[in-house]
Amino acid sequence: MSATSKRAVHVVGVGMIPFTKPGASEPYTQMGARAAQLALQDAGLAYDRVQQAYVGYVYGDSTAGQAAIYGVGLTGIPVFNVNNNCSTGSSALFLARQAVESGMVDCAIALGFEQMQPGALKGAWDDRPSPMARFAEVMSAHQGYDPQAPRAAQFFGGAARDHMRQYGTRADTFGRISVKARQHAARNPLAVFRQTLTLDEIMASASVFDPLTRFQCCPPTCGAAAAVVCSADFARRHGLNQQVVIAAQAMTTDRPSTFESDDMRRVVGYDMSVSAARQVYEAAGIGPEDLDVVELHDCFTANELITYEALGLCAEGGAEQFILDGDNTYGGRIVTNPSGGLLSKGHPLGATGLAQCYELTQQLRGQAEQRQVEGARVALQHNLGLGGACVVTLYQATGATA
Repeated sequence: MSATSKRAVHVVGVGMIPFTKPGASEPYTQMGARAAQLALQDAGLAYDRVQQAYVGYVYGDSTAGQAAIYGVGLTGIPVFNVNNNCSTGSSALFLARQAVESGMVDCAIALGFEQMQPGALKGAWDDRPSPMARFAEVMSAHQGYDPQAPRAAQFFGGAARDHMRQYGTRADTFGRISVKARQHAARNPLAVFRQTLTLDEIMASASVFDPLTRFQCCPPTCGAAAAVVCSADFARRHGLNQQVVIAAQAMTTDRPSTFESDDMRRVVGYDMSVSAARQVYEAAGIGPEDLDVVELHDCFTANELITYEALGLCAEGGAEQFILDGDNTYGGRIVTNPSGGLLSKGHPLGATGLAQCYELTQQLRGQAEQRQVEGARVALQHNLGLGGACVVTLYQATGATA
């Protein structure tokens, strides 16, 4: 199918369950089934109308996707299991959107879930090469390796240090992102951490890897989220809500600059984000100045800060002023992470990208309640996984409810 004949893809149903701390959740099978059922209920669609399912998770055995989706129904449709590190949920959405856009199917569901364990992320296998080995080697050569600190915090803390070196960014500027995240999460009943924090409290929390403190690192959580996508014709035939359309979407992976730039920002995916965002803006004929609301991958405050620049929300080197001016929140230029983001909502890896989709769909429908960004019509989603993959999705409100 040529670029000119690609079909419009609508997000017609979204579902998300409250995220919880590890050990406090239902089994992944129940979480996944509940999120899928909520998305179908939101769409007003029976599961037997769905033609394919793309199910994302990182920590689980093969065919866990089937185990979760079978709790919704046994219709015999293809079920694809997706694992792309922290960008897993949006990778599942990418595949579902691609299947509908290409005409392969008329309707698909993307589901993501994670039943996580407490503590820092770690690999599951020690008898084979780690997919992160090359990244770790580059990091160690650039800044050394601290066996006492979580590896992910060293990657993103290193990115913060490189931004500070190049632009003179202050340590407390990163902390201000957490202040904003908690203020937003206080309005989100599905977030794990809804208690607001002061800048002093954030900066005084335990150091994880300088300049990152405990409250600047996202917590491991459990949860699930889902989205139903379909063609415009399918939506019309079934009387579904067509208010939200995926205007453009791009997935990128690493290029040589990740490993050759001697810059931790690029090791953690800055260039992947730049490339994906540019592809999306070009495809949609929209620029960052046209955005109303953004959900971006704030696994650490450092990543939120550098992603402002990668997505073009501000100029390179302009992130600190962007934050100090309050341009990243309500009343500023663009509201970022109205959900509270990963920092406050939590980060169940397989669910994160679809939780972002949930939030932005609610925003574009005008249904985000206390979090509503007034007049939101254009929304951008950014979901990043080391190893690596980045998915950027642009949504638009169409005004058509059925």
